[in-house]
Order: sequence, then structure tokens, then C-alpha cells
Amino acid sequence: MSRGHPDVLSLANDRLSLTLLPEVGGGVARFDWRGSGGTVALMRPCDHVPLSATGEHEPNGLACYPLVPWSNRITAGGFEHAGTRVGLAQNRVDDDYPIHGTGWQRAWDVERHDAQEAALVLHDVVDGAYDYRARLVYRLDGETLSVQLAVTNHGQAPLPFGLGLHPFFSLHGSVHLHAPAGAVWRNDERNLIPLARDSVPPAWDFSSGKALPAGGLNNAFQGWNGVARITWPKAGLRMDIAADVDTYVLYVPEGETFFCFEPVDHPVNAVHLPGGPVANGMTVLAPGEVLARSFAFRVSEEGQAC
Repeated sequence: MSRGHPDVLSLANDRLSLTLLPEVGGGVARFDWRGSGGTVALMRPCDHVPLSATGEHEPNGLACYPLVPWSNRITAGGFEHAGTRVGLAQNRVDDDYPIHGTGWQRAWDVERHDAQEAALVLHDVVDGAYDYRARLVYRLDGETLSVQLAVTNHGQAPLPFGLGLHPFFSLHGSVHLHAPAGAVWRNDERNLIPLARDSVPPAWDFSSGKALPAGGLNNAFQGWNGVARITWPKAGLRMDIAADVDTYVLYVPEGETFFCFEPVDHPVNAVHLPGGPVANGMTVLAPGEVLARSFAFRVSEEGQAC
């Protein structure tokens, strides 16, 4: 990644504005609502991209970034697939495991861009593991931001792939979440690696919509129907989310002004969970095959709380 000021792409209409940083993981710097009460940051704004300890741009400071060719952590330095070892190196100095794939740490190329849509592309090769091409399309249509993410296996052998998005949503004082799920993965306490798939406890049951719990939650939920709703009572806004995946990761850190609701197609460490990657939502792509996922975020105004 470039260490200077990254190039910016802007999309905007009467209701929404989106600022993209192709060089910084193809990610989003800002996603804002333009409403009757003024501009509201829907995702945590990133007006100045922070630098890592090595002086590179730090994508974890963004508002949102893509997850490709897998989501979240993979243990054991990689995995075995069809009798072949797939080695994956640690990609963050502050994490014990490779995390979130590689696309979020790469510079993407701009395929096209206009006021309403931007298409970004990436070819990445991970020695001894993945060789893939990804395509990421952001589009504004009225009150809706749609995101299309696709990956093609350009390697010589079939491998399991997974996709998702990692948005950092603003809290604006309080948030209610509606996102019904059938099960949740319980983690170990040190590295957030799943240990067991359990029924959803009442405190984490968002089937009827409820306030986010106190900080510390960082778990993958499965059996989701791909439909969710975020409501900001104090801001008088609502966001309806639709995705063609059945898993989300919910991260509610203590003492922060954001939370993460990450729509993904597989839980954390899916390649090592019982049943293997396919049983846990990943897709094995033969050379030349494509996996695509769609995400939509529709925003509307509601009565503003006093």
C-alpha cells in the first residue's frame, strides 16, 4: 500500500454519500446519510487513514472493508485440503492468526467510476495458498447502498473460499438490532476461536429487536435469514440490511463509539470446524470457478427520539 495520501473515490446522490479508498483494501472511508436533519455518519468515519507500526496504511481504521478469500481467523498456520497443505502466514503483528483474508490489506485497481457506481478489481497471489481475482462493486441507488463482491479461483487446484463485509457502524448513543439467528458459536476467551455451536441465549437473541448488550461480545451467529435492521433512536434513522449469506459476526467492543455487524458466508475458522469448510458455509472453487455475494443497506428516517 502507498504510504502517502491515498486516492479517493466519491459517490453521492440526494440521500447518501460514499467515500472509497481503492488503495487501502478497496474499503470505505465514509458512508453518510443526507437527511432533513443534516449529514449523519452511518459507519465510523475515517477522515485520516492511520498508519501501522511498519508505516503502512492501516485498514482496520476504515469504515468498512471486504473480506476475501476468507473471513476472520484461521488457526494452525493454515489447513489441509484434498491432501495438500495450504499455508497461511500471520498478517497482523497484534493477532496470533491470519485474519480476514488478504484483500483488505491490498491496493485495488479502479475498473470504472462515476457518480453512482465504482467497480474495483484485485489479483492477489498468496504463496503456497490462494491465487485469486476479486471484483468489488459499490452502487448508490436512492436510499440504498448495494455491494457486490465476487472472487475467481485463478490457482491450479480447488480450494475453499469465503466472502463477507466488515462494516464498523456508528453507535450514535444507542442502537437496536433485529437479526434473528438459530445458533451462536461460543469462543475461547483468549483468541476468540469457536469451541462449540450452541443455541442463542436470551441476552443475545435479536429475533425481535433489542438494544445491543454491554461490551465484550464478539461471536459468529448462524442460521440467519440474511435480513437485519439497525435502528438509531437518537438519530431518528433506520437501516435495513439484506444479504445472501446465513452468518454474521457481531462485535460490540467495550467503551467504543462503534460496533461491527459483519455479514459473512461462514463462521470463524470454518476450515477447522467439525464437518469441514463446506459444511460450515465455505465454497470449494475449482480453477476458473466464481463465488459471488450481494449486500444491500437501505436507510430511512424514523421519528427522532426526544
